[in-house]
Amino acid sequence: MTILVTGSTGVIGTQVLEQLRGSGVSIHALTRSPDKAQFPDGVKAVQGDFSDIDSVRRAMKGISTVFVLAPNAPDELTQALQVLSIAREAEVKGIVYLSVFKGEEYVDVPHFTGKYTAERMIERCDLPATVLRPAYFIQNDVRQKEPLLQHGIYGMPIGDKGISMVDVRDIGEVAAKELLRRERAETRLPRETYDLVGPDAMTAESIVQVWAEVLDRPIRYGGNDLDVLEQRLKAAAPPWLVYDMRLMMQRYQQDGARASTAHVERLTALLGRAPRSYRDFAVATANAWVKE
Repeated sequence: MTILVTGSTGVIGTQVLEQLRGSGVSIHALTRSPDKAQFPDGVKAVQGDFSDIDSVRRAMKGISTVFVLAPNAPDELTQALQVLSIAREAEVKGIVYLSVFKGEEYVDVPHFTGKYTAERMIERCDLPATVLRPAYFIQNDVRQKEPLLQHGIYGMPIGDKGISMVDVRDIGEVAAKELLRRERAETRLPRETYDLVGPDAMTAESIVQVWAEVLDRPIRYGGNDLDVLEQRLKAAAPPWLVYDMRLMMQRYQQDGARASTAHVERLTALLGRAPRSYRDFAVATANAWVKE
C-alpha cells in the first residue's frame, strides 16, 4: 500500500520524506502545489489542502498509513480533527500524529491545547496511532544568525527554567520509523506516545555559553521582555500567531519544558543512539555560516 505524508514541504515533513528515502515503500506527499514541489526520487506529489475536505478525501484513497501534521492556522484544531476523521473513514491501518511536548499542561497556549485535544480524539476513538510530542525545535535558532554574528546577542527569550530542545532530524527519523513499523505490520498496532526531546535542558545562560564557545566571541542574552518579542514577530507573522508564540514563551519562562531521564532514555532506545544535542547543532550551524 502507500504512506501519505502531510506537511510535506515544511521543516518536519521534509525530514520525514528524507528518512523514508530508499525504504521500498510507496510514498505520497500532500502539497497545495504539486507542480512546484521538489521531493526525493520516488515520492509522488498529490494535490491537497487540509482546508479543502474533498481534496484530502481524494488524497487518502488507497492510503494505508498517514503522517498527520496540522499547519499553523487559526483553525488548526478543526483541520486536525477533520483529517484524523477522514483517515478513520478511509480505514487506514496506521497514523503518526505530530503533537507537542507539554500540550496537556500549557492549557493557555492555543496550539498546545489544540494538539492535545487532537490526542484526546485519537485516544477516545481508539485510532491506530503513534503520537509524537516534540519539544521546542533546536533549528528554530537558525534565525538567531544575525543577532549572534552581528550583535553578539542571543535574542530568543527562553528564560532560565530549561527547555529540552529537540533536533528536527531526530523528529523526522522517529516519524519515519513509526510510519514504516505501522505500514509493514500485518495488523493494526496499539497506540504509542513518544516525547521527543533533547538530552539537555537548555537555559538562556547555557545557550549563551555554547554560542560564546562555538563562535569564540562574547555573547549576551537579549532578556525576557515579551513585548519586544511580540513587536519583532509582528513584522513576519499574523497577530494571532504572534500572540500564540508570546504565550508559549511566557510559559517557557514560567515553567520551563524539561524532559525526565525516562523520556530521554526511551527516545534513545527508539533511535538506537542518544538524541542530538544543542551543542552539536551549534557547531554544525556555525561551520555552515562560515562557509556561506
